[in-house]
Amino acid sequence: MSVTKKSILLIFLVLFIDQVLKIYIKLHFALGDHINVFSWFQIYFIENNGMAFGMEFIGKLFLTVFRIFAVAALGYYIHTLIKKQFRTGYILTISLVLAGAAGNILDSLFYGQLFSDSYGHIATLFPDGGGYASLFYGKVVDMLYFPIIRNSAGETLFFSPVFNIADSAISVAVVIILLFYRKELNDSLESKKTSHVDPAE
Repeated sequence: MSVTKKSILLIFLVLFIDQVLKIYIKLHFALGDHINVFSWFQIYFIENNGMAFGMEFIGKLFLTVFRIFAVAALGYYIHTLIKKQFRTGYILTISLVLAGAAGNILDSLFYGQLFSDSYGHIATLFPDGGGYASLFYGKVVDMLYFPIIRNSAGETLFFSPVFNIADSAISVAVVIILLFYRKELNDSLESKKTSHVDPAE
C-alpha cells in the first residue's frame, strides 16, 4: 500500500471513530451525564466552543475558520512530505494531527445544524424546529475523562480536562513527533525555508 493510501486510510479511520463516538454520546447522554467505567475513567458528556481540551481563547467563528485553513495547510504539508519521500512514520504522524483537527471542525461546522441542544435532555437528530445553532457555531463534543488523582474532598487533581478522540489524535501525534521525529520536523521546515530563498541572492 502506498504512503498516500496509508495516510488517507488513517485520517478516515480516526475521523470515523471520533464521529461515531460523538454521535453516540450526543444521542444517548444529556449534557453532564456520566458513567463510571473504572474508578479512574469516566464517560462524561460536555460540550465546548474552544480548542483542544475545552480551552477557549478567541471567538467561535474565527476559531472554526482558522481550523479549516489549518487543515488545508496540513493537507498540503502532507502532500509535500510524500512528494519529498519523508519517512512513512512521520507522514502518518502528521496525518494524525490533520485527522484530529478535522474531527473537531465537523462538530463546529455541522452539529449545531444537525442536533437539538443537550441541556437537561438527550438531543434529537434533525429536530423539527431546526438545530441549536447556525453553521460554523456548533459545539465540540467531549466525553473522555480520566480523574486519576483526587484529593480527600474528591476533587480531581490530575487529569481534569475532558477530551475526545480527535484531541487524543493530536496529542499522541505531538508526543510521537517530539520523541521520534524531531529531525524530520526540522528537515521539513528547513526544506520549506530553502525553497523560498531567492535564487538571485
